[in-house]
Formats: sequence, C-alpha cells, structure tokens
Amino acid sequence: MAKIDIERAHGMEPARARALIDELAASLQGQYGLKHRWRGDALEFSGSGVDGIIDIGADTVRVTARLGLLLGPLRGKIEQDIRARLDKYLA
Repeated sequence: MAKIDIERAHGMEPARARALIDELAASLQGQYGLKHRWRGDALEFSGSGVDGIIDIGADTVRVTARLGLLLGPLRGKIEQDIRARLDKYLA
C-alpha cells in the first residue's frame, strides 16, 4: 500500500486555514470523488482506493494518505497534485 505524507507551513489563524482546507477538500471531492468530514482540526477523507487525513496544526498543515493497489502506481502524480493544491490554497 503506497503512502503519501506531505507537510506545509502556514501563517494563518486556525479558522482561515480550516476554511481553505475546506475549499481544497471540495476541489478534491469534485476531481476524485472523495468524501470528507471534520473531526476537530482534522479533515478525514476517503474514496475508492484512498483514505487519509488533513491535519491542521498551529502553523502547519499535514496530509497523510494511503493509496490502494490500483492507485499505488499513480502515487507520484497524486502527490504532485496535492502539493500543487496545498501551495495554491496556503499561499
């Protein structure tokens, strides 16, 4: 099972970071069909062949995900897409 682990710094108030991660989750839902829900400051997401968490810390956002067998070979492309989206939303 392939894993993704990405961490990005942010200098925002928690409410602003949460709102931006909500937008990111909606974007990922539209493209990849992921479902998501909040548990405290962590957004859990899942879909066909993937599950993970976006955790908002005081000054970082961390994305961890596990990819199933079918998505494992696409790990690089998926990770690159998530990195680009984080850079866009947290800029």
